[in-house]
Amino acid sequence: MINPNKAFNIDDYKEIALRRLPYIIIPFVLVLVGAVLYAFLAPKTYEAKTLILVTSQRVPEGFVKTTITSKITERLQSIEQEITSRTSLEQIIRDNNLYPKQTKSQPMEEVVAMVRKNIKVEIARGQGGEAGGYFTLHYASADPRTAAVVTNKLADLFIEGNLRIREQQAKGTTDFLKDELGAAKGKLEEQDKLISDFKRKHTGELPEQRDTNLQMLTQLQQIYQRTGESLRSAQDRKLIIQKQLSDLEFPVTSAAADRGQQQTSSRSSSASSTARSGGVQEPQLYELKNQLADLKTKYTDKHPDIVRIKRKIQEMESNKDLDFRNNPRYRELSSQTEAVNLEIRRFQDEEARLKGEIEKYRARIERTGQREQDMSSLTREYQSTKESYDTLLKKSQEAAQAENLERRQKGEQFRVIDAASIPEKPVKPNRERVLLFGLLIGLGSGLGLAFVREQMDRSFRDPEDVEVSLGIKILASIPRIVEKADRAA
Repeated sequence: MINPNKAFNIDDYKEIALRRLPYIIIPFVLVLVGAVLYAFLAPKTYEAKTLILVTSQRVPEGFVKTTITSKITERLQSIEQEITSRTSLEQIIRDNNLYPKQTKSQPMEEVVAMVRKNIKVEIARGQGGEAGGYFTLHYASADPRTAAVVTNKLADLFIEGNLRIREQQAKGTTDFLKDELGAAKGKLEEQDKLISDFKRKHTGELPEQRDTNLQMLTQLQQIYQRTGESLRSAQDRKLIIQKQLSDLEFPVTSAAADRGQQQTSSRSSSASSTARSGGVQEPQLYELKNQLADLKTKYTDKHPDIVRIKRKIQEMESNKDLDFRNNPRYRELSSQTEAVNLEIRRFQDEEARLKGEIEKYRARIERTGQREQDMSSLTREYQSTKESYDTLLKKSQEAAQAENLERRQKGEQFRVIDAASIPEKPVKPNRERVLLFGLLIGLGSGLGLAFVREQMDRSFRDPEDVEVSLGIKILASIPRIVEKADRAA
């Protein structure tokens, strides 16, 4: 085209179409013939489909809460990956004798890829783009019966896969919680044993025994005080008995001590009277001892007078002891003395024992604070483990119920609503669509080719073309007079 800026009208377009009619007709006819041939001669593909409904759990979740938290989309993808795996598709190919020619001539991987390409899963979408309560399963094949059979087989596999996956997930949850529960139980028993050992080791020092220890300490102190009073009373009685024995042993000496030196002159007469009455010669013994004391101030112990007086005192004391042992009053006081000594030793032993008990309970009370801190730490850890164990126990029971629910097929399930039937019309090729597209593409190809040819044409079609091409002004032009020329002829 020489003048691209030229304005065209409807007559110009008609002229171009008539002039370039072969360029329009030939591509149009070729494309349309090709479309017709493809529509009627291309291999037919039949597609069967089945509608699968996702039914909700039959038992209300208020009674049994499911442990399956995965979404339908995730499970469908997992099931689809499992079903479209090479192992599953090879089994389907062998059972239904799919692609027999290709199976013999091509590797199995390529045949599996062909089958996988013909499987399609469409998930219904609800509000917000979430998966709806159903999905559609499609399978395409050259044989309509095979398409229906394989589609129904795939639907069965999807249903079985869903049940298996849900049961596996429920069982996996139950097994995991059982393991965690066992570990928590072992830890709880270990901590319970630590608390028991702690209580057994520190019996009497535990916080709950503080009041008892205080009461026992108060009682022991009271008993200790009464025992001390009883001990002092026994010691006083012993002093009284010893005084009585001393008075019995030295009656004149005691009397002289009470009367002073006024009765010194009467000792010899009293002693003679006591000796005649069969008593012991206490004044003589007393006088000899005084003489011995005076001599010791002057002489040594080897002096004859000192030796003689010692021997005489010894003889008199021997006679005195013999007389006292035969005296009933002396024996009575001696028995009382022995009894009091036993009582004193008993009170002393009891006092020592009570003192040890008091110290023991005081030490217990002092250590109660530390034991309370240790016990509080053990109790907190035990309580935390106990709460964790109770939580795991509850979850384990719920998981066991959920697993039982899935095993009895009372949970969420896939159910076929519309089973796949043998398709009556092929989905490929779609003759109406192919012919329509062939018509449009042929017409577009012809017009496009005519447009390209017109753009490449450098011929002069009107005076404007001459002016644009040669750059000269056209003064006049003679139009073509085709009809008049024909009439003249």
